[in-house]
Amino acid sequence: MSDAPAVRELRLVVTADDYEAALHFYRDVLGLPERGAFASEGGRVTILEAGRATLELTDPHHAAFIDDVEVGRRVAGHIRVAFEVDDPAAVTARLEAAGAEVVAEPVRTPWNSLNARLEAPGALQLTLFTELGD
Repeated sequence: MSDAPAVRELRLVVTADDYEAALHFYRDVLGLPERGAFASEGGRVTILEAGRATLELTDPHHAAFIDDVEVGRRVAGHIRVAFEVDDPAAVTARLEAAGAEVVAEPVRTPWNSLNARLEAPGALQLTLFTELGD
């Protein structure tokens, strides 16, 4: 068996009813660079770079704890997308101006990050976070 990882990339695939609005939001407002775009008969897909990817698995109890810390109540479904950004407050304001609904403004968490929560195009709940260090 090789020492190389079996998985080289995590790709989250989102089906958005309003493709153009979602593309504008994630590419042009959030700033995810476009890696490629493809079309099929009557359909389109765009692949956006989102930095380093991780898969965070949590049980329902801890998911509720995270929601309580970030929002004050249980709000997320079984999938929530988290983006590490330099300034969660500034990015939250920019995304809100582009149509995202702010669920919770940035809050300092017990794990020492600054996290904000939004409802975004493509029916995704987003956490914007920055690690605050020691």
